[in-house]
Amino acid sequence: MSAEATGPTNPGLPRRRGRSRLDLRRLGRAALRGSASRDRLPDAIGHVVEAHRAHHPDASQEQLDALRRAYVLAESSHRGQMRKSGEPYITHPLAVTLILAQLGAETTTLVASLLHDTVEDTEVTLDQVRTEFGDEVCYLVDGVTKLEKVDYGAAAEPETFRKMLVATGNDVRVMSIKLADRLHNMRTLGVMRPEKQARIAKVTRDVLIPLAERLGVQALKTELEDLVFAILHPEEYAKTKALIAENERGSDPLAAIAEDVRGVLREADIEAEVLIRPRHFVSVHRVRMKRGELRGADFGRLLVLVNEDADCYGVLGELHTCFTPVVSEFKDFIAVPKFNLYQSLHTAVVGRDGGQVAEVLIRTHQMHKVAEAGVVALGNPYAQAASEEPAPDGERADPTRPGWLSRLLDWQQAAPDPDTFWSSLREELAQDREITVYRAAGGTLGLPAGASCIDAAYAQHGEGAHHCIGARVNDRLVALSTVLRDGDTVQILLAPPEAGTGPDAEWLDHARTPAARIAIKGWLAAHPDGPAVSEQTAPRPGLTVAGARHSAANAVVDLPGAAVRLAGCCTPVPPDAVTGFAVRGNVVTVHRVGCPAVGRMAALGRGPVGVRWVEVDSAQCRVTLTAESFGRPHLLADLTEAIAIEGVAIVSATVEPPTEGRVRHTYTLQLPDAARLPGLMRAMRKVAGVYDVSRAQHRAAATS
Repeated sequence: MSAEATGPTNPGLPRRRGRSRLDLRRLGRAALRGSASRDRLPDAIGHVVEAHRAHHPDASQEQLDALRRAYVLAESSHRGQMRKSGEPYITHPLAVTLILAQLGAETTTLVASLLHDTVEDTEVTLDQVRTEFGDEVCYLVDGVTKLEKVDYGAAAEPETFRKMLVATGNDVRVMSIKLADRLHNMRTLGVMRPEKQARIAKVTRDVLIPLAERLGVQALKTELEDLVFAILHPEEYAKTKALIAENERGSDPLAAIAEDVRGVLREADIEAEVLIRPRHFVSVHRVRMKRGELRGADFGRLLVLVNEDADCYGVLGELHTCFTPVVSEFKDFIAVPKFNLYQSLHTAVVGRDGGQVAEVLIRTHQMHKVAEAGVVALGNPYAQAASEEPAPDGERADPTRPGWLSRLLDWQQAAPDPDTFWSSLREELAQDREITVYRAAGGTLGLPAGASCIDAAYAQHGEGAHHCIGARVNDRLVALSTVLRDGDTVQILLAPPEAGTGPDAEWLDHARTPAARIAIKGWLAAHPDGPAVSEQTAPRPGLTVAGARHSAANAVVDLPGAAVRLAGCCTPVPPDAVTGFAVRGNVVTVHRVGCPAVGRMAALGRGPVGVRWVEVDSAQCRVTLTAESFGRPHLLADLTEAIAIEGVAIVSATVEPPTEGRVRHTYTLQLPDAARLPGLMRAMRKVAGVYDVSRAQHRAAATS
């Protein structure tokens, strides 16, 4: 099963190798002859019906009648409109619908495909579509209808994609139609100016091809890749095309290996179909970049199709017994499917003549259908949703609503502007692999490969992750920057909101998901000076500093309304002797008098600000402590427990690599009362292996 179709208008663009294609000009001539009577289907749509019945032989007369009525409406409403190629416009929705019919799309998708440009380009309204064809068709047509540039200007394209993705979240058939629409437009792109070809090809490369990959529609994805390759890399495409043509003139070594495989499987009494599957242009180019000079077997792969899952492993056993396997090439995507529904066994064997290595794909016929058509082969998502139990963690069990799409729909709401959405979408789609991690409290999180604990925090808690102070991975306390692996168990540690904690700009260096990056950037923009307190608002409860007076050469000057921030380099607490310095944003940073930063400020000629502690009820404070210890198992857990017993919250914790058997732990802690500090330090010193606990002195920037 394939999405192959007639070659593009531009003869320089690639033609899919395989069986011959329907000529769209013939469809155009049929369309110009006008619609048929009510008793039979129009000639132009007969090819669509034929392809549809090949996948849905039980299609009802009512469904076929809906196709006829949709074609009649589309043809009459587009009549007189021409494409840039000179063909009647109706040939475009016909071609898009034929692509989807060949992939096995159900009738509702095909009806919407025929009508997908009517609301955008003709006088037909959504209400008319709803009245004549129902709510589902109306929803699909609306989902793929572009937003007007006159209303949105330069934001029209990204906002149109945002609209389509939101619609896809409720019905994946929206994106199926869009992908087929883009494929036909790419096939006929040769009539456009070169600069417009390049622009459309880049958007196709960055957005549409990754979406086709994630939705598992390989038949569309591979042809789109070839078309983009020809436009953006014409020289490399020409070399690849020449290599393929040269190889096709000689004998195919895969034919002999395929015959040997058929014989082996017949002897093993395994019913199987063995096919030679030529690589498409981009695939050949990638193999050439990886291996250098290509051999005959590199231009294709063997595809073995069987009836049952167990037969796949039976085939694998026979191949590895009767041929020499290339162990490094084996992958089991049946036991562990890809996140885009793809399932197959991959292996490679050396031919019996010892000269050629053949890559082999082994899958069932159903797996092959899904591998080619992806979500298109899954049919109506509403019918599936009605027949399935909801997932225990609230995630839709419907496979047409995968985890990556749910994440995308979540973060797109927080994207502050079209440019942020557009760039974040490309970043999201550039991730080509997913991992699953387990939440300590139950349930799972789907994340892109390379995601850190920070990404997991925002995926689980949304903006509540601003208060994240640490994480446990597989029951071990780790840094927030820790990169997660597939199957890890993650527990996110949060400070109470009243603690006044917030993300650090450094978090952006470790955040991979758009959801985390957008949320962190939003918080940093709203808090340019970080968490701060003032005498009037005191957002950090319990520890305030009189705000205060600025010493100048002529007189003492009040700084009314100045916000106060406790310096992270020395974390002063009462009754420390303190001094302050005015920084940007009408903020005063407060340091302990003995802090090295005070000397650097004085050397730079920065005048101090007089500050003093103010007695308040329930005074909380923040302090950084360093524990020096001998390395031993469970030391970190014991220290954390000692701190918790004292009723102190851990804001952040770092553990330096052991040196000569000694380890340094640094904790930033939130104390409910500064008077508890001496007792806390004594409790930490009592932990076995700890030989010193002291107030931390960090190197502070001169501009603090």
